[in-house]
Amino acid sequence: MGRIQLKNVTKSFGDVQVIPPLDLTIEDGEFTVFVGPSGCGKSTLLRMIAGLEDLTSGEVEIDGKLATNVPPSQRGLAMVFQSYALYPHMTVRKNIGFPLRMAKMAQSEIDQRVETAAKSLNLMDYLDRKPADLSGGQRQRVAIGRAIVREPAAFLFDEPLSNLDAALRVGMRLEIGELHERLKTTMIYVTHDQVEAMTMANKIVVLRAGVIEQVGTPLELYHKPQNAFVAGFIGSPKMNFVSGAEAQKHGASTIGIRPEHTKVSMTDGLWKGRVGVAEHLGSDTFLHVHDTDVAEMITVRVNGDISVHHGDTVYLTPQTDQLHKFDAQGLRL
Repeated sequence: MGRIQLKNVTKSFGDVQVIPPLDLTIEDGEFTVFVGPSGCGKSTLLRMIAGLEDLTSGEVEIDGKLATNVPPSQRGLAMVFQSYALYPHMTVRKNIGFPLRMAKMAQSEIDQRVETAAKSLNLMDYLDRKPADLSGGQRQRVAIGRAIVREPAAFLFDEPLSNLDAALRVGMRLEIGELHERLKTTMIYVTHDQVEAMTMANKIVVLRAGVIEQVGTPLELYHKPQNAFVAGFIGSPKMNFVSGAEAQKHGASTIGIRPEHTKVSMTDGLWKGRVGVAEHLGSDTFLHVHDTDVAEMITVRVNGDISVHHGDTVYLTPQTDQLHKFDAQGLRL
């Protein structure tokens, strides 16, 4: 079981409060992602759950039991860090089994758990190698294997893929997702990459300056963001925002429109603009349209084979049924 509750938790460093009073429940078996810009408090929150950071006030419960003052080693949680933190002189087998040896577990049980973890992570062929002989992705799998053998109530991932190149990030993202499907264990994952959040999570917690802006499924946050911050943070490319008279026509202070919800024409449309950079990605093209009637730049997502050039005049027409409306405080209308 891995149900985790944060009750009115706060964190201050001196006179600076980085986590205002916060409540959050992570249900057993959920894959929850903490996402937000750098400095929003997501890693601090994760470390408070792990017991690596003291709470200033409030309570942490794990499976209904108060864990606020329980040492990290006794919380039944396993953490995977951004750095692999492997022992260079040990083989993969010994690195994975290290926490079990520290717990003085029988060697037969250690061997069984290590092999089970290695099979699930495709590491069987590497058990007798040392970290220096592995790729970055393989080293990260070893670090995850070391967490798996502990059979924790929950896994805590602190930006584990940020040291990998783009291709490895995608591969490891899929592997962690598959691992969650197999183990059905609670996972909490910290990232600043909203693409990782959207593709991996079944629940996303969006943070800004230590405050939870919204909690929901990826599609809930995408289609019904509660405020302009969430709307602008979730989605790639970012949502376009328009204010002034054009927004007031729709009874809002600001309207938002996602790049894929805008029609592009060479002949007519609601907003006129000039094509800047066109990012051709194969199946899709992202057009960055400058000097429009309503904003300095609007990004649109169109079919990959569109024929436009830098400096061309285009006309944009947003789908009115896909507009997001926000008041003067940035709250959803």
